[in-house]
Amino acid sequence: MNRRIKQAVRNLIGIAEPYIPGTITHVSTEEPVAALTFDDGPHPVHTPRLLELLSAYGARATFFMVGETAERHPHVVKQVAAAGHEIGNHSWDHSAFPLLSGRQQRKQLRDCTRVLAPYGGDKLFRPPYGWDNITTRLDTYLLGYEVVTWNIAAQDWLDHDGPTMARTVMEKFVPGSIILFHDTLHTFKDERYRNREPMLEAVSIILQQLGSAIRFVTVSELLRSGHPQRTGRYRPVRAEMLAQLKGA
Repeated sequence: MNRRIKQAVRNLIGIAEPYIPGTITHVSTEEPVAALTFDDGPHPVHTPRLLELLSAYGARATFFMVGETAERHPHVVKQVAAAGHEIGNHSWDHSAFPLLSGRQQRKQLRDCTRVLAPYGGDKLFRPPYGWDNITTRLDTYLLGYEVVTWNIAAQDWLDHDGPTMARTVMEKFVPGSIILFHDTLHTFKDERYRNREPMLEAVSIILQQLGSAIRFVTVSELLRSGHPQRTGRYRPVRAEMLAQLKGA
């Protein structure tokens, strides 16, 4: 693509930007509802254990799955869907989208969609790491996806114990929250961080303490309960974090 064409594309994107919806972070609602979300799966061991825990409390959740992982474990994808949970797109291989070309981003979305197609309902996308830019938002918008991030992160990719993560969530919790957890960690190599026992403990504590007062629903159900709140800000790539993650 020559310089003039590149500049013309940038100009068109600039014109379109004000009309592209921002990323949904939470919902303003008077109903006692919230959404638990789990990224990076499915995992053949951790995800079924999580499903058992959610079932015990009558909670429903949204699982943002990585396409290449879902392709390896189709039985787990089917199990998640059969339990009444929602499945969203989390890219094909968890690449940082702002580092990809528009064509690469669209391929990531389509390839993941292909694997999840039998079970994906509403077209929800969560960018890996939550990182995005105008090109990412434009591509997902044109492909009909709603981009969903979160307003509460349990920080379960760090070396925290279950009670600490549960406390982090509950200190920030309000009805309409979208809460970020991981049923596995796609990028991390260090088993200390990949251990999901603290995550499971944290989810158990949250369900025990909030489950009688709050209904945990899928993201799509949450969006229908009130007014989605959006942010126009972008989450840029943090190069030092990416290097640390890949080297962990």
